[in-house]
Amino acid sequence: MGMTAIERILARKAGLARVRPGDTVVCEVDLTVLIDLQFATSWVRPLRIHDPDKVAVIMDHAVPAPSVHDAAGGTHARAFVRDFGVEKFYDVGRHGICHQVIAENGLARPGEVLACTDSHTCAAGAYNTAARGLGPAEVYAILCTGATWFQVAPTIRYELTGALPAGVSGKDVFLHIAGTWGDATNHNLEYGGPGLASVPMNDRRTIATQGAEVSADFSTFPVDDLARDFLAARGAPPDSYEAADPDPDAEYAAVRTVDLSGLEPYVARPGTVSHNALPVSAIERRPVQQCFIGSCANGQLEDLAVAARVVRGHKVAPGVRLLVTPASQAVYREALRAGYLQDLADAGAVVTNSTCGACFGYHMGLLAPGEVCLTSSTRNFTGRMGSPDAEIYMASPATVAASALTGRVTDPREELARWTP
Repeated sequence: MGMTAIERILARKAGLARVRPGDTVVCEVDLTVLIDLQFATSWVRPLRIHDPDKVAVIMDHAVPAPSVHDAAGGTHARAFVRDFGVEKFYDVGRHGICHQVIAENGLARPGEVLACTDSHTCAAGAYNTAARGLGPAEVYAILCTGATWFQVAPTIRYELTGALPAGVSGKDVFLHIAGTWGDATNHNLEYGGPGLASVPMNDRRTIATQGAEVSADFSTFPVDDLARDFLAARGAPPDSYEAADPDPDAEYAAVRTVDLSGLEPYVARPGTVSHNALPVSAIERRPVQQCFIGSCANGQLEDLAVAARVVRGHKVAPGVRLLVTPASQAVYREALRAGYLQDLADAGAVVTNSTCGACFGYHMGLLAPGEVCLTSSTRNFTGRMGSPDAEIYMASPATVAASALTGRVTDPREELARWTP
C-alpha cells in the first residue's frame, strides 16, 4: 500500500523510504516558532540553538503587554533574537497571531515540518505542511537540536464534492464534520477531492486550524493551483518546495465524503464541537450578550470583509457587544484601507488590536457569569473566554455578525443576500 500525504512528509524528513501507522520516527524540523507566552512563562535562555534561520519569534497572545509579567517576556524575546541572530522576528507593530503571521509571510511550506507551542499550529496544514503544536519543553528541545519525534497515526480522509454555496464558509464545513463524526483522537486528517477547488485558501486554513478541536494530530491539504498562487504571492514559488501528495493506493482509517453543495451555516452549542454542532436552521435562537470575530481561525481579512458586508448600514442590537480582532497587524492595515473597519465601527463594533486576546480568555473581552457569547474563534469549552458560568456558541463570522444585529443566533444568509460580493 502507498502512503498518505502526512506519511510521505514524515518519511522524507526522517530519511526513510516509507512509514506506516504505529511507527515512531525522528524528523528534521524546518521551522520552530516561539511565541511570547513561552518567553513569559517557561523561559530559560539556551546556551546555543541549532539554526537561527530555522527559528521564528512572534509576539501574539498578549500584545501589547497587558501585564508586567508579559512585558518582561517581551524583554526576554528581544534579547533572544538579538543574541542568537534570529531574523524572523515579528515584534509589536509587525505582530499578529502566530498562525496568521506564518501564513502571510510564506513561512509554512509544502512538504516541510513546522513546530510551535500553540495547539492550533495545525493551521499550516492548509499549505501542505506537517505542522503540530507541541509542549514548551519539546519545542525548546527542537530549538536546540533541530529535530523531534512523532508516532505515525492512521489518517482519515475527507473527500470534498460539490461546491460551497453562498453564505457557507470553512467554519461551517468544519462544524458539519465535527458535528457528524466527532473526535479524531490519535488520527491525522487529510482533505481533498473535486470540491476542494471551491474552497478558498482562507477557508482551508480555518478547517485545518480547527482540527485541534477534534484532537487530530495533523491536518493536511494538497497543493493545487490555488495554493501555488497563494504561496508564490508570499515568497514561496513552486521551485522552493516539494509538495507531498498521497499515493493513489494510500491506506486510510476511513474515507468520508462531504457534499459541500448541501451544507448550510452551522452553529456549535456550548461545551464542545464534537457531536454538538447543528445547522443554523435547527439551532435554538438563543439571545446573546457578546459576539466575537477573530482568532487564528477566523480573524483573516476575508472574515472581516464578510462581517463588514453583513453589518454595513445596520446597528448592533442594544445589549450586545460586537468585538472584532484582526488576526495580525497586516490584516488590520488591509481592513483599514478597504473600509471594513469603518463599516464595523459605524455599526457599533469595537475593533481591537491584533492579538489572541478574548479567544483564550486573557484580555480585551472576557465573559461575565451568566452571559452568552457567539464566537467565530477556535474553542467553545466551558471557561475558555472568561467565567465558567458563561456559555459559548461557535459559528462563522457571517453568522456572528448577523446575530450581533438581531441579538440572538441568526442565519446570516438573508443579510448576505442584500449585498453583492
